Amino acid sequence: MRCRLLHFLSSFYCVTFEYRQKEENNVLTMTTLMNLLLCGGELLSTCIVPQQTIFCSYLYSAEYPDLRKHNNCMASHLTPAIYSKLCDKATPNGYMLDQAIQTGVDNPGHPFIKTVGMVAGDEESYEVFADLLDPVIKERHNGYDPTTMKHPTDLDSSKIQSGHFDERYVLSSRVRTGRSIRGLSLPPACTRAERREVERVVVDALAGLKGDLSGRYYSLTQMTEKEQQQLIDDHFLFDKPVSPLLTCAGMARDWPDARGIWHNNEKTFLIWINEEDHTRVISMERGGNMRRVFERFCRGLKEVERLIQERGWEFMWNERLGYILTCPSNLGTGLRAGVHVKLPLLSKDARFSKILDNLRLQKRGTGGVDTAAVGGVFDISNLDRLGHSEVQLVQTVIDGVNYLIECEKRLERGQDIKVPPPLKQFK
Repeated sequence: MRCRLLHFLSSFYCVTFEYRQKEENNVLTMTTLMNLLLCGGELLSTCIVPQQTIFCSYLYSAEYPDLRKHNNCMASHLTPAIYSKLCDKATPNGYMLDQAIQTGVDNPGHPFIKTVGMVAGDEESYEVFADLLDPVIKERHNGYDPTTMKHPTDLDSSKIQSGHFDERYVLSSRVRTGRSIRGLSLPPACTRAERREVERVVVDALAGLKGDLSGRYYSLTQMTEKEQQQLIDDHFLFDKPVSPLLTCAGMARDWPDARGIWHNNEKTFLIWINEEDHTRVISMERGGNMRRVFERFCRGLKEVERLIQERGWEFMWNERLGYILTCPSNLGTGLRAGVHVKLPLLSKDARFSKILDNLRLQKRGTGGVDTAAVGGVFDISNLDRLGHSEVQLVQTVIDGVNYLIECEKRLERGQDIKVPPPLKQFK
């Protein structure tokens, strides 16, 4: 058993421990704890801490965060009763509720843009804090109930119909997801050693990829500034997080330690290591051949998982939540299938947003989240992640983007367009 002391404050404050415990029947008595308090706050290198325990001299109501001006899913569901029930709970790795919700407390949100407002520090967070996370997940994923429903997984790319867009409109196609290594804490809570272990495990596995998937790894700590900037400019590499949503969740700690990118020789299959998740797996290429992009995505992802398993590791996954990732918004498939598509006329039509909503699609600028579209070019992708398989979501994007292109063509000819009926959410 090993553990680490996160906070050691005076007797007027909470004493919180983060630990990793594999042995049973280890007990820290109140007498022992008081002796530690009386030692004047001296940090200890080792300690024995019982699982899911915290002693606090304040009432829970005194610790409850002020969320009156907040607009995020966490704030909508964190009642004083739930807070008092969960605030003294910790996962086996020592991750606690206040750590999970801190990003949502520090970032009230936009009146018209509702974010999630919390993150997971490890796989067990979704069980220990289920009383809060389950309703957050249900709201964020359009009614998916993790207490009663099971998530489907399907990586059979042969089931895709059509999938080659009109390249007069579609400039590029991309499919991405995330995967987490079971047994290691997620980025908001991982130690330096755990982050480096993620890098070691993944890079070692990727060395086994063959054929058109073979490539090399570039560590952010070793590549030249010129190499790094070129990959960023090409939209292949991630930069240090600057968004308060990520930094308040601890995503940028120790940057750029144990971060990097692996890509195949053609730069059509990429894996980011230790950004927001342990890994981000991306298949992409210029043009409108989404079918080929998805085929490479499925084939590469299966091969990566096989190589990970050969080395004695596995991805985090369960029946009710699918693949486990840091942000609850990415649970399930973690998949975002998107295209950069030119829609200069449709984007000016008042019905554009309603059409996207009914097709279960979302839009953003080509520079990423919270960026504006330039020249009528939008990044269009699936809105859903959880409760639908990978095949279903990619097919939704294919059908939806084809509908958008047809609307654009009709407007070019001076013809009217129609708002399609809403897609059924769950079968």
